[in-house]
Amino acid sequence: MSRKPAKMYREIRGRPTTRKKYMGGVPSSRITQFNLGNQNEDFPVSLSLIVEEQCQILNRALEAARVAANRYITKKAGRMNYFMKIRIYPHVVVRENKQATGAGADRVSQGMRSAYGKAVGTAARVRPGQNIITISTTEEHMGDAKIALKRATAKLPTPCRIEVEKLKPT
Repeated sequence: MSRKPAKMYREIRGRPTTRKKYMGGVPSSRITQFNLGNQNEDFPVSLSLIVEEQCQILNRALEAARVAANRYITKKAGRMNYFMKIRIYPHVVVRENKQATGAGADRVSQGMRSAYGKAVGTAARVRPGQNIITISTTEEHMGDAKIALKRATAKLPTPCRIEVEKLKPT
């Protein structure tokens, strides 16, 4: 069975299914790390990727955005000059009523009978104005962090904006 396009799961429909202990066989989340870079230093500049429309973001898309942003900022700024944090977690279980295709599929497929669906992955529900990714860095690497967040935006199913916050030195 091939993977379906992300636009099938982007819209929020119905109540979320989140209790994994009641359903067997929920695939684990693809996203592995939520904190990357130098976690011990306080950086003066913080850039955030903020959602503009409500949607569901699949764990595959979130992991792709994390990898794209991390790869770029690591190459440009180095491992010790930034701290990146993923701020959402994919809790909602995404289900799919799989249909057989090909010759003789009408005899094999059950149509809409018992159409609750099998768990195929997880997603995070986001609302407008919510932070997805935050990168803290120095002022000389602020441009590189912006480009990294733009690359992450290309992997997500919703329009996003980047907000820059300069922290006051204490």
